[in-house]
Amino acid sequence: MSHAHSHMGSGSRTTRRAFEFGKTHVVRPKGKHQATIVWLHGLGDNGLSSSQLLESLPLPNIKWICPTAPTRPVAILGGFPCTAWFDVGELSEDGPDDWEGLDASAAHIANLLSTEPADVKVGIGGFSMGAAIALYSSTCFAMGRYGNGIPYPLNLRTVVGLSGWLPGSRSLRNKIEVSHEARRRAASLPILLCHGISDDVVLCKYGEKSAQSLCSAGFRYVAFKSYDGLGHYTVPREMDEVCTWLSSRLGLEGI
Repeated sequence: MSHAHSHMGSGSRTTRRAFEFGKTHVVRPKGKHQATIVWLHGLGDNGLSSSQLLESLPLPNIKWICPTAPTRPVAILGGFPCTAWFDVGELSEDGPDDWEGLDASAAHIANLLSTEPADVKVGIGGFSMGAAIALYSSTCFAMGRYGNGIPYPLNLRTVVGLSGWLPGSRSLRNKIEVSHEARRRAASLPILLCHGISDDVVLCKYGEKSAQSLCSAGFRYVAFKSYDGLGHYTVPREMDEVCTWLSSRLGLEGI
């Protein structure tokens, strides 16, 4: 925790340099383009490995955009630099959230989706830390703004988070309760959370608590699926669930 606290110290906003995002990989739809989803990798990974997983899925109507996070020092790794969407000290209810890093990544993702055709539905998904950013983006969508107050530009249609957690969960309900529009947007967004019961990196309880936080804040359309024997990785039956969910929630034609 000491790393995280020092990182968020009083001078961090002025001394911290802007991190550059890595290469973005795109998997083009094999059929009619009906939806575009940004998929976000986990800590230390890259967009290429995401694209290789996604291009094998039987979802011909989806265009996948797979960005690569910036390389930055990460407190939970003792300051060791690797690809990370934001800085994280430790996973706990009381851990400080890197709002600046969260907003920067959420804005980068929104920018990637901003040029999609108006008739194409847009969504965000991810694994582990990527799932955390996907879920954070869902809260920005509901509130209509990022944590820093800048307006959020997208009309998100679905969010998927695998083996992840929700940053900023403690204050979420208070932020959404005060706005009729925020409550309406939260109630309209389908969110799928999947988690392995044997996950020893991001414990399953964090996935469950994230689902509970979203529900209590007014996200009415949250599904939480847990998998016996699954650790901190994905398996075909989980990806099958994701495919079924996306086809149904996005109304994909499958051709």
